[in-house]
Amino acid sequence: MSANESQSPAGRPNPATYDSPFMKACRREAVPHTPVWFMRQAGRSLPEYRKVREGTAMLESCMRPDLVTEITLQPVRRHGVDAAIYFSDIVVPLKAIGIDLDIKPGVGPVVANPIRSRADLAQLRDLTPEDVHYVTEAIGMLTAELGSTPLIGFAGAPFTLASYLVEGGPSRNHEHTKALMYGDPQLWADLLDRLAEITGAFLKVQIEAGASAVQLFDSWVGALSPADYRRAVMPASVKVFDAVAGYGVPRIHFGVGTGELLGLMGEAGADVVGADWRVPMDEAARRVGPGKALQGNLDPAVLFSTREAVEAKTDEVLAAANGLEGHIFNLGHGVLPTTDPEALTRLVEYVHTRTAV
Repeated sequence: MSANESQSPAGRPNPATYDSPFMKACRREAVPHTPVWFMRQAGRSLPEYRKVREGTAMLESCMRPDLVTEITLQPVRRHGVDAAIYFSDIVVPLKAIGIDLDIKPGVGPVVANPIRSRADLAQLRDLTPEDVHYVTEAIGMLTAELGSTPLIGFAGAPFTLASYLVEGGPSRNHEHTKALMYGDPQLWADLLDRLAEITGAFLKVQIEAGASAVQLFDSWVGALSPADYRRAVMPASVKVFDAVAGYGVPRIHFGVGTGELLGLMGEAGADVVGADWRVPMDEAARRVGPGKALQGNLDPAVLFSTREAVEAKTDEVLAAANGLEGHIFNLGHGVLPTTDPEALTRLVEYVHTRTAV
């Protein structure tokens, strides 16, 4: 088996998705058009998403295979994207092992008992496939529906999960996180190592259930300097990527505000490095270095402008990506909740048309 073959649930290469434009781009092979998908594809922007979620809490939605399947498929049906992203949340594996947390509307994940001491590490037990049986069930349902469209599994990276656990919720300055990282480096290393074990196990479940690729989201790691990232975060990210390396599925790494970290994020073991909108694709490729595909990177806010402006900014992204070994078109972060769904559909069509061979 080659290094980047997708898997079927039985562990064999999945011929249905292997030759899709998305998978080819991940492997830095020639594509018929630049593939497109969007982070947070449902993004609370689709009316059909809001309707199906009505009256159901976020975490409950993530644990119902019927809802997960429907929500994951909605943007594929509507926008014609080249890959589906599994509908879930980065805190799902933490909830699955018994962490007392909830996702509060308008706030985000809130942790009842933040981790601030070595004794608090006892909250983090190993994740088993039985803990997330609903993930296996949902991915089985999805791959049957998706056919040749790849499904991207995902997880939160150890640093971002640690930040939520230490802060107790979202944080602008990550003061408790950095205080622990600098003040008790051994406890910090042990925390991230344990989270790397949990994250690796969560990604394995998704791959073994049939995901064709996986993405590791390090949403908050842009808060760190390169030196701090290399010393205090990179070993845990490497451990996650190493945990799934044997499956041969493409591994994508993405963070926000990570322009200074792109090279290190590539070194951590990703096959594809995602760049947000702050760094042009050609410069991102220079920072990452050869041997990696790139993903990105239209500013999500551009979609609120005129059609002409969206197309002009899209052309800038495509021009900067011209000549790269592999390019997957995406936004520089998730779809914003009030985005016009028609703007997303038009964007997919425009990229496909402009890049058709």
